[in-house]
Amino acid sequence: DVQLVESGGGSALAGGSLRLSCVRSGAISDNYCVGWFRKRPGKAREGVASIDSDGTISYADSVKGRSTISHDGAKNLLFLQRNNLKPEDTAMYYCAGDVWGACSGQWFYRATTHGQGTQVTVS
Repeated sequence: DVQLVESGGGSALAGGSLRLSCVRSGAISDNYCVGWFRKRPGKAREGVASIDSDGTISYADSVKGRSTISHDGAKNLLFLQRNNLKPEDTAMYYCAGDVWGACSGQWFYRATTHGQGTQVTVS
């Protein structure tokens, strides 16, 4: 079974930065799509960033220019660098693995597994 464990969340001041990490146990397919989504209070789940096995990267408009996703396949690690944080970035951030189907659209609803989440609070 695949397990994903996030870390790196915490409290930050507006304008600050955090680096989220996700370690994966279990095999990953040759053609994969993985990413980060978040759940803000009172809001629906939203995708933050995704990356696929071709190296194609996509960001939500709300975080574009302030985020960098990266994947270390050799170590089964997924990262999300968040810069210039805003209070509206406050959310539980989840690492998503093994997205079924295309790595586009509402991919975050098609993730077959995700971690327990790491809380990011910006004030």
